[in-house]
Amino acid sequence: MNSLPPPALDSLRATTRRRFLQQCGTGMGALALGSLFNEKLFAADNSVPILGKPHFAPKAKNIIYLFQSGGPSHLDLFDPKPELAKRDGQQVPEELVKNIRLAQIGKQAKLLASPYKFAQHGKSGMWLSELLPHLATITDDVCFVKGFYSEAFNHDPATIFMNTGAQLAGRPAMGSWFSYGLGSANKDLPAFVVLMTGAGQPLTNASWGSGFLPTVHQGVTLRSQGDPVLFVSNPPGMGAQRRRQSLDALRDLNQIRYDALQDPEIQTRIASYELAYRMQTSVPEVMDISKETPKTQEAYGTTPGRASFANNCLLARRLVERGVRFVQLYHRGWDHHGGPDGNLIFDLKKRCAETDQSAVALIKDLKERGLLDETLVLWGGEFGRTPMMQGALKPDQVGRDHHPHGYTIWMAGGGIKPGTVYGGTDDFGFYAVDQKVHVHDLHATILHLFGMDHLKLTYRFQGRDFRLTDVHGEVVKPILA
Repeated sequence: MNSLPPPALDSLRATTRRRFLQQCGTGMGALALGSLFNEKLFAADNSVPILGKPHFAPKAKNIIYLFQSGGPSHLDLFDPKPELAKRDGQQVPEELVKNIRLAQIGKQAKLLASPYKFAQHGKSGMWLSELLPHLATITDDVCFVKGFYSEAFNHDPATIFMNTGAQLAGRPAMGSWFSYGLGSANKDLPAFVVLMTGAGQPLTNASWGSGFLPTVHQGVTLRSQGDPVLFVSNPPGMGAQRRRQSLDALRDLNQIRYDALQDPEIQTRIASYELAYRMQTSVPEVMDISKETPKTQEAYGTTPGRASFANNCLLARRLVERGVRFVQLYHRGWDHHGGPDGNLIFDLKKRCAETDQSAVALIKDLKERGLLDETLVLWGGEFGRTPMMQGALKPDQVGRDHHPHGYTIWMAGGGIKPGTVYGGTDDFGFYAVDQKVHVHDLHATILHLFGMDHLKLTYRFQGRDFRLTDVHGEVVKPILA
C-alpha cells in the first residue's frame, strides 16, 4: 500500500517519529497525548480524569470567559473621573498623547465627560455606572482590575492578543493551552467550547484556534440556535449503525497511515471523529436549556430557541457542570465610535441591558450550586475607550475611540480574592498608573489558579519552547484569595 520504497519509508518514519516525540512526548505534552490514546483515563462517572499532576495544587477547575468584543468603555462603566468632567470639551493635554498612536481620532480631540451617573457599591466601595444595576448587587463577590493595559489598539490584533498572548495570528488560544495542559473532564464533550452572539466587529477563529498545538485542542464552536454543531448530525439516509461502520472503516485506514508515518495529526483526526460521534448524543442534551426551571430561566433572562448572550451564560454553566474545561462566550457590538454603527447613548445601553443581568445571574447560580469556588469567571474586552470624544455631541452620534493604555476587567470565583478593587488609571482614565496588570500578567495569573506554572507550560515548535505568556508575565498575587 506504500508508494515509497522501504529505505525512504524508514527514513521518513525516523524523522517524523523524532519530531513527534520532541513535540508531544515530554512535559505537559505527554498529558494531552495520554488523553488521545488511553480512554481509561476518563472515569465512567465523568469525574475529573487524572491526566497528570499539575505543578502545584490548583484552586480552579473550569473557566468561563465572557469576552465583550469591540471594547467596552471603562470610563462609562467602571472608572468615573471628576477631572474629566471638570474639563469636558477642552482639548486633551498634549503630554497625554504626544508619544502614542490613536486608531481613528486625531491628537487635537476634545475631552468627553461620561453622560452617566456613578455610585459606590459593596464593602470595597467600587464605583459602577447606572448602566450596571445587576453587577452592583455582587461587588463583594468580584475582583475589579482597573489598571489593566495592552499595547494593541486595533480590534483584530488586540482580540488575538487577549486570547493567545500574541498580536499575530497563529499562536494557540488560551483555551487550547488549557486543553493541552489539563485535558477534558468529559470524554463526550470538548475541553474548549466557544459560543458567540451579537453583531458588529467580525471575529476570526484565530482567537480560538490551536495554532501549532495539535488540532484536537482548538475551540469547538457551538450554536445556541439550530443544529448545535455544524455537520455533526447524520446526513439524510445515514443511520446510527451505518455512521458507526463508516467511522470504524475510516479509523482503520487512518491507523494504517499513522503506523506508517507516526504523524500525531492523524491521531488527532481519529480522536476528532470519535468525539464528533459521541457529541451527537451529548451536545443536544447539554444545549437544551428548556430543561432548566422557570425560575432559573427568568433569573438569566433566557428565551429557549433563540440565540442570546443570556442563553449562552446559562449554557456555560451547564457545560462546566459536565466537565468542559474552558467555555468562551463572545458578545459583539461594543465598538462605539459614534454614529449609527455604535454610540455611547443608545448602543452602550443596549449592550449593558443584554449582558448585565445574565452575567450576574451566572455568578449567583454558580455560587448557589457550590461551583463558583472552582470556576473562574472573567469579563472584559480587547481594550477600553478614549477619554476624548469621537463623532458629535448628539445622542445618536457621540462615541469614543479605541484605547488599550488603561481600562477595566473583572473576575470572580476560582481562587480570586472577592470584593477587591485592584489598580487604577490617571485623572483622565488614560494610562494605567497604579498596580498595573498586563495581558501576560493576566494569563500567568489564570494559569496559576489552575495549578500551572506559566514558565513551565511550554510546547516546542520550530526549535524553541513557546508558552502562552511569551517571554513576559508575572502572577498578580494580591488578587489571589
